[in-house]
Amino acid sequence: MRQVLEEYRGLIKKRSIVMVALAIMLLSLTLFSISIGSMSLSLGKVVEVLTFIFLPSSRRMDPSLVRIIINLRLPRIIMAIIAGACLGIAGTILQVILRNPLASPYTIGVTSSAAFGAALAIILGAGIIGWMGKNIIYMNPYVVVFNAFTFSAMCSIIVAFLSLYKGTSPSATILAGIAMTYLFSAATSLLQYFGTTEQIAALVFWVFGDLGKAEWLDVSITSCIFLITLPLIMWLTGDYNALISSDEVAESLGVNVRTVRIISLIMASLLTATPIAFIGTISFIGLLAPHIARLVIGLDYRYLVPTSALIGAILLLAADTAGRTVLSPLILPVGILTAFMGVPLFLYLLLKRREGYL
Repeated sequence: MRQVLEEYRGLIKKRSIVMVALAIMLLSLTLFSISIGSMSLSLGKVVEVLTFIFLPSSRRMDPSLVRIIINLRLPRIIMAIIAGACLGIAGTILQVILRNPLASPYTIGVTSSAAFGAALAIILGAGIIGWMGKNIIYMNPYVVVFNAFTFSAMCSIIVAFLSLYKGTSPSATILAGIAMTYLFSAATSLLQYFGTTEQIAALVFWVFGDLGKAEWLDVSITSCIFLITLPLIMWLTGDYNALISSDEVAESLGVNVRTVRIISLIMASLLTATPIAFIGTISFIGLLAPHIARLVIGLDYRYLVPTSALIGAILLLAADTAGRTVLSPLILPVGILTAFMGVPLFLYLLLKRREGYL
């Protein structure tokens, strides 16, 4: 008995060390990402400016440098961290409630429905507040955001209703999500067929995913959703651990499987729809982060959820940092980088996949 207890304590210690190491890696990457750009800074200068921003003193600091970091770099970087964490957690809980290691925000149709909402705003003219001149369309970006979020939420409600109709089984939820994905993808293609060249270009750019358009209001809203949903998800981690075996085992342990699935589906949809509405579609983060987390932390969802959040944040921030440096001064959309980065990583994880991986 003592040996088992010591082994358990050793496992907890190992998991804690891994999470601290990931947090340090994320902090280091954040400082490096702040330092790069058209005006490169040393890490020491970055720390000095951040200290001045968050701990104001009488010490003088270049106001233009402070404005660049506050208005341009910090919103982009913090949005990458929060959005990556949201997508990582969403993928983790979707994979356990759907009992499918390939489940991700794409599985339930949230991303395709968000793209359709954006297409309605861009191609049908909702939100256009200016004029078309020199092939440029001036739009109110928050109408696009509102449309994308609304249709994502609508898709989630439809998927939840269809899965409830069939008893909330994982297969019913997946099939409903796939049906919604194809439906909204076809509707988006139809809108593109009738759109002008400029409108299609604007939609394609939105679909690419771009952290450069993130503002402090976007960061605040996404952070609020993250902070509201995270405690509830952590409260459900014991139920997720019970669901690993089977629905029958979970029910025998007192878990209301149907309720847990519906609540988790809502939480995953919120965590996905909110950042996607602001920055566009981001692929692979919600699929990769949970798999990497399982390799380094195991199957205990009390540790797997926060680890997936850390890894998702690291992956998205690393992709955005690479997009800003690879072809500098040209900035590549982060959605393209996550796709290129995700394919080889996913194939590697597939080859390394262990039994009982879910």
